[in-house]
Amino acid sequence: MPSKIRHNNFLSEMQLISQNPTNNDFIQNPYKFYKNFISNDCLYFWQEYNMPAVFDYVGQEILFKDKRFGREKLKDHSNVQERHLNMFNHVETNSMLELEPPKHTRLRGLVLRAFTTRKINTLQTEIALLSHELLDDLKVENVDILKEFATLLPVIVIARLLGVPESMAKDLLGWSNDMVMMYQARRTKELEIKANSSTKEFVSFMEKYIEEKRCDPKDDLISHLIAAEEEGDKLSKDELISTCILLLNAGHEATVHTLGNGIKTIIEYGKEKKYLLPEFISATVEEILRYDPPLHIFTRYAYEDVHFRNHKFKRGDQVALVIGAAGRDEKIWKSAYSFNPFRSTKKNLSFGSGIHFCVGAPLARLELVTALPIIFNKFPNIRLLDEPLYSNLYHFHGLRELNVSLNN
Repeated sequence: MPSKIRHNNFLSEMQLISQNPTNNDFIQNPYKFYKNFISNDCLYFWQEYNMPAVFDYVGQEILFKDKRFGREKLKDHSNVQERHLNMFNHVETNSMLELEPPKHTRLRGLVLRAFTTRKINTLQTEIALLSHELLDDLKVENVDILKEFATLLPVIVIARLLGVPESMAKDLLGWSNDMVMMYQARRTKELEIKANSSTKEFVSFMEKYIEEKRCDPKDDLISHLIAAEEEGDKLSKDELISTCILLLNAGHEATVHTLGNGIKTIIEYGKEKKYLLPEFISATVEEILRYDPPLHIFTRYAYEDVHFRNHKFKRGDQVALVIGAAGRDEKIWKSAYSFNPFRSTKKNLSFGSGIHFCVGAPLARLELVTALPIIFNKFPNIRLLDEPLYSNLYHFHGLRELNVSLNN
């Protein structure tokens, strides 16, 4: 029977559940834990996160679009900001990922004037050429394809799109990796200090580079963001910097993990050629995103007292939307624990939903649709050399390495 728990002065019928998100068994297979809670249309109190969690698809879809919940922290509920995170928090303050309307509407509108789907779609040939170049550089038969391909492709693509020199890719990757540690369960004060230091370096680089683009604009995203204007309104310097950092961080992190998870899954399920044909590759990518997504939790704040299902939220309470579980909801997908690109396509939640739907989703999908067929066409005999293990990155979900033989 569910335990009655008292949370923020509200009495709720929620079952207490416990799972350390840094436990290795959980990291390797979180879906075994999720399976216990997906079938019931109710909330569970995840003790390690100290908040209610929603595991089923329908509940998450509702909360993503419910305007009574949002990403932006309430000012009167904000914690005192630690000095050792001053720069990181400053960048977050101007990030549309952490804002709600009207600030979010204004910022996203200006960004989308520069980051258009039409512009992104022109990149397919360039992504294909880069994929071939990176794969041609693999001179040995046995290789960590995660390190030598999946990590490099997205960061080079987003660097080119922004107009940042490719020679900076290693620095950009390092800064980005340090910053996204702030969203991981393994976060410690030492990692926070490292993230803040990398944020300072990232901001310093972007300040100088944005000024260069103001003086000498090119046909790149930074120049277009500088020029983006709506009814006389433009992005401030801080908003420009935060937006560029967000696009780079979000533009590579999820794609790296999805490429790695996708290559692994296709190899394990037999590399059926039809998966990779032009008429099926988009469905294959959507199935990868459903079956083994790169991000497993989004959180939201309640902006007013709200009664949802078996819980009453108080203003300022948080809720975890476990999107890694939503894709395994058998009320939505038949045989949800099997990989099947030929199933009838339904919208997955891997890029979120509602007003915070990932602005970089079209670019990520384009990279995946383009790169995956090239890999398997170039190396039809590719096989795993050992069992791939997932890294301690939760709430991200990606591999430590992916060691493969490119030939039998």
